Amino acid sequence: MNGDKNFGDRFGGRGTDKDKDKDRDDRSRGMRRGGLGGKRRPKFCYYCVEKNEIVDYKDVEKLRKYISERGKIVPRRISGSCAKHQRQITEAIKRARFMALLPFSLD
Repeated sequence: MNGDKNFGDRFGGRGTDKDKDKDRDDRSRGMRRGGLGGKRRPKFCYYCVEKNEIVDYKDVEKLRKYISERGKIVPRRISGSCAKHQRQITEAIKRARFMALLPFSLD
């Protein structure tokens, strides 16, 4: 201990206050870790725009948009669908998988 300012460096590697200030400055300017920023495309719910109330499990072509290349269901923050329709999409995908219209996983 002995009054060292870099106590974190020796025991735990927290870094110095300079590193914290740099991270704080980057975040305040809108920069994110691992990304360059830029313009995002506006996300919208396909089913709300089309005034379609029910998501049909037999409509496999529309449901394929909401499945990743690994066969996982795409989350709402990525797909852009509203909460109501995301729940219906998830249920429809699960029903379509059970009826063998969609695969459970893609190898």
